[in-house]
Amino acid sequence: MKNISINMPDFKPGSVWVVGAGPGDPGLLSLLALHGIQNADVIVYDALVSDDILKFSGENAELEYAGKRGGKPSPKQKDITDSLVALAHAGKRVLRLKGGDPFVFGRGAEECLRLAKEKISFRIVPGITAGVGGLAYAGIPMTTRGTNSAVTFITGHNANGEIPDDIDWKSLADASPAMIFFMGMAHIGRISEKLMEAGRSPTEPVAIICKATMPNQQVLVSTLEKCRNDVLASELIPPALIVVGSIVNFREYLDWFNCE
Repeated sequence: MKNISINMPDFKPGSVWVVGAGPGDPGLLSLLALHGIQNADVIVYDALVSDDILKFSGENAELEYAGKRGGKPSPKQKDITDSLVALAHAGKRVLRLKGGDPFVFGRGAEECLRLAKEKISFRIVPGITAGVGGLAYAGIPMTTRGTNSAVTFITGHNANGEIPDDIDWKSLADASPAMIFFMGMAHIGRISEKLMEAGRSPTEPVAIICKATMPNQQVLVSTLEKCRNDVLASELIPPALIVVGSIVNFREYLDWFNCE
């Protein structure tokens, strides 16, 4: 087997790396993310970062939990950002580890803006967002030539935990053949109602993906008119992705995850 050497950037003391850990499967980490995890002095990690990924941390690395979960006591964003700044000023190699990608429905941009304001050196390491990795592991193609040439990512809740009030549901329903809602399971009834009111068919396929890419991944296939009741009757636990569109039908043929 050929040995390949890759030159990785130096993780300098007093700097912060804002890193995407991907959707959960540690095999989906990028080489650069793994390099950062192995060389960090302190890892400030989110709730969606799996234990298997944290096992890659250095023997002497400090692990600092900064997870936010809806409806549960969570660290304040200001406190998390203040901690990043203080750790960097203390000369630590600080790794801010986020599930998915740090700039997709996360606070990565806010944290980096604060680091820039404090003149702290930082690096952004993208990750595979759950909206990409979760669909692939569920056997649902994000696009196909026969179904859609566009896909829309939508957050399922705003900063207050409510369904976003700035979505033009009619325009969304008219323009987007495939939709992926992040963190929207608590509002799946209202989301499906608004889409049907905006003109989407009640029989349109819907998939709910929980624990995406993990060994205990669960996928429920339903329709817009039935998805709320089907979720209530299931034992699915958020967070989850909600996929709306005919792309869901491909799961019947492409569900490789459950065929291995």
